[in-house]
Amino acid sequence: MARENRRLPVPEGLEGMRVDAALAKMLGLPRTVVAQLCADGDVLVDEHPAGKSDRLPAGVWVDVTLPAPEPTLVPKEELVEGMDVLYFDDDVIVIHKPVGVAAHPTVGWEGPTVVGGLAAAGFRVSTSGPTERKGIVQRLDVGTSGVMVVAASERAYSALKQAFKERTVKKTYHAIVQGLPDPIEGTIDAPIGRHPSSGWKFAVVDDGKPAVTHYELVEAFREASLLEVHLETGRTHQIRVHMSATGHPCVGDPMYGSDPNLSKRLGLIRQWLHAVKLGFTHPGTGKWMEVEAPYPADLEHALGVLRGER
Repeated sequence: MARENRRLPVPEGLEGMRVDAALAKMLGLPRTVVAQLCADGDVLVDEHPAGKSDRLPAGVWVDVTLPAPEPTLVPKEELVEGMDVLYFDDDVIVIHKPVGVAAHPTVGWEGPTVVGGLAAAGFRVSTSGPTERKGIVQRLDVGTSGVMVVAASERAYSALKQAFKERTVKKTYHAIVQGLPDPIEGTIDAPIGRHPSSGWKFAVVDDGKPAVTHYELVEAFREASLLEVHLETGRTHQIRVHMSATGHPCVGDPMYGSDPNLSKRLGLIRQWLHAVKLGFTHPGTGKWMEVEAPYPADLEHALGVLRGER
């Protein structure tokens, strides 16, 4: 979007004020933003660049080049097929997010969202947070299904955001990975950041953000293993990246090195990864609660094939 140019006279009462303080009042912007505009040469007083601490004389014109506005993403209100509400009250809404659904609108995503689905179903959510993701306190990847909590009240939004930040929320996932991890129970503590040569995915990198994943074997098969996974942190693609880094990528996850032949035999077109349980302190009652989401049909089918049931 194009940048906006504004030409303003100095109104009475603002003469002699610092440029950053005066423009903050005139434009309704934070002083830090105006200071940065001055530093970038985007503020001219009588056609001369102005510093943030310069004083505005009377009777002059100020030219300001404003940054391009951020795009506003308005959630589409449409019912989302397969998105089940597992629990709700005045504070929280806990859903089973299906695969192919984003938590909230983002630039470039035109598919269904949790925010839009809840609005279409008549649920009221917290007004806290940016317009396109009000009430959202956590996210699941578009390609990951499972249990997810949304704040319905303001106190719930604040409490749950703090709980996720302090890592007091218990996030339990089930994943089917290729091969058999050794050891069959362990912790992966490795920083995650953007992949050095493929910016659209993530990797274990020295300068990444701290990431800790705990796993244990639930069931072993000839070609794969069902794991229960607990996350301490919540990095993008964390389980997928960590398991791939150990040589045991999630089945059905070609982005991180899965075997396409195995995926085909299991009938998978996405990674076998499911947020099976979420535990947190209820922001209204103060009591601990846990909500579970059953495996969706495609993951249940793949598991049955591995067990020899199908």
